[in-house]
Amino acid sequence: MSLYPSTVPVRATHRSAALLRSCHPEPTFAVTVFVTALAATSGRGASGTAAVAAAVLAGQLSVGWCNDAVDAARDTVAGRTDKPLAAGALAPRTAAVAAVGALLVCVPLSLLSGVPAALAHLTGVVAGGWAYNLVLKRTPLSPLPYALGFASLPVFVTLGLPTHPWPAWWAVVTSALLGVGAHGLNALPDIEDDLAAGVRGLPQRLGAVAARRLALVVLLAAVAVVTVGPPGAPGTSGWVCAAAAGCAALAGTTLRWRDGSRWPFRAAVVAAGMVVAQLLARGAEIV
Repeated sequence: MSLYPSTVPVRATHRSAALLRSCHPEPTFAVTVFVTALAATSGRGASGTAAVAAAVLAGQLSVGWCNDAVDAARDTVAGRTDKPLAAGALAPRTAAVAAVGALLVCVPLSLLSGVPAALAHLTGVVAGGWAYNLVLKRTPLSPLPYALGFASLPVFVTLGLPTHPWPAWWAVVTSALLGVGAHGLNALPDIEDDLAAGVRGLPQRLGAVAARRLALVVLLAAVAVVTVGPPGAPGTSGWVCAAAAGCAALAGTTLRWRDGSRWPFRAAVVAAGMVVAQLLARGAEIV
């Protein structure tokens, strides 16, 4: 008699693991943690912060699965064995169904924060993430969905407060710039593969060097806005963050790096981290 009476649990485990890898776990986790922390620092309270975390997680899962489902054929041709769909570990239909399911779950979870907040969040998820995946990824307007999606996040957080206030302008602008910078960072490692597959968003049209420099400049602009935009003096920590981001941007754009070096990319990641740190430090001031 077999010690393993059924392969169903094993297959289910493999499918779950493939789904997890297919949702773009790193950006999904990063965005969820960032917005959850912003909700906590801006006064949403324990239940409100939990509602924000659940809604944002569902929205990010839907965008990630949608992206892999749309790109499945292209990733297969490119030999992207790091992608579960391209490697045959997951059917494109499964990822598509998961994407739609997560989007449907995102609706009631967003409504936990109220109708105005839900509309803001769902606009960011659909008009931002899904529009990018389905249409705008291959056009010069590819940064636009990222700007809209990220700009909607502080709006979602503050409209869920009891008085439904709009966030401060600098929080929205900083988030939009952070989104554009994130788009550039996300595209950098795959520009050559994307061009070979016919994906010609703005970073691909600019090329790796120009796209990297643009990402760093945009992120540096985000640091400048979040540093000097809020009322009052930035304080020591604000200037330290701004200085660190400036050094990272200069290092990434002006130093001579060998071809294929990951350090310019890492410099951009440091600049992005400074933006997030500043925004979270100012969380109590965004309303």
